[in-house]
Amino acid sequence: MKPDRGRVAGMLLLLFCLAMIGSLLALTGLRQFFIEPLATTSSNVIWFLLQVTPLLVVIPGMLRFNYRSAFLAIVVASLYFIHGVMLAVSEEMRTLGLWEVGFALLLILAATYLVRGIRAAGGD
Repeated sequence: MKPDRGRVAGMLLLLFCLAMIGSLLALTGLRQFFIEPLATTSSNVIWFLLQVTPLLVVIPGMLRFNYRSAFLAIVVASLYFIHGVMLAVSEEMRTLGLWEVGFALLLILAATYLVRGIRAAGGD
């Protein structure tokens, strides 16, 4: 039996969305712990968890193909996009900011198509 093309495309979009979420998590960790660390390790960990919690919250729903979670991933990615643009304005953080903007835009694009696919399939 051949797999359904729509299901395979949805799985690939989900995999790509999760890869972009992972990239944003890694970029945030890199910036928080190595490039711009705070004075103490505990404050670094707390601030890191505050920054990545919105990304972590949407993952379980996306794994269940919930369109609301995919939509919330778009909203969260827009926050990372705004933060990346703010970083890209400064000279010393331009490269990191542009990477953040790129990952956020790719997540927005992929999650948009994932929402459309879930809704077209009649998903919740």
